[in-house]
This record gives sequence, C-alpha cells and structure tokens, in this order.
Amino acid sequence: MSEISTRLSEQRERLIAQAEEQRTELAQNIEPWRLPLARVDQGLDVLRFFKRHPVWLIGGVTLMTAMSFKRGGKWLQSGLFLWRVVRKLREG
Repeated sequence: MSEISTRLSEQRERLIAQAEEQRTELAQNIEPWRLPLARVDQGLDVLRFFKRHPVWLIGGVTLMTAMSFKRGGKWLQSGLFLWRVVRKLREG
C-alpha cells in the first residue's frame, strides 16, 4: 500500500510542476493579446450601453447629422420627432 501511495505522491508532484509550466507558458503567449483584447472589451461595453440606451445613439447621430448640414434645423426636428416616437414606444 505504501508503494502505491508513494507513486501517487510522485505523480501528483509531477502533475503540479507540469501545470505550473503550462500556466507560465500560457501567460507568456497571452501577453501580446492583452491590450487588443482589452480594446475589444471596451468596444463591447460601448455596444452594450447603446443597446440598453438607444435614445443616446439616435440623439447623437441626429445631432451630428444636424451639425454637418446647413439645414440643421430640419434634421434636428426630425431627430426630436424620432426621439419622441422611441420614448413613447418604450413607455408603452
């Protein structure tokens, strides 16, 4: 029984050492991806925000469009109308 216990203990130690080596190697391989993945994560946060608050997206696009055209008043009125419609739809 003690021989089996000794072999299991040795195997356990080898597996722990192997896992540590794999963790170190994985950390080294992932390091170059850390910043790009963080940027993707931030982009997904922005998309989730606009999914929860579509009025901000519609308002921002409307305002940018209004500022880019000389007839901004007409575009602003359309945006205001669209905002009101979306608000009424969300309420009920």
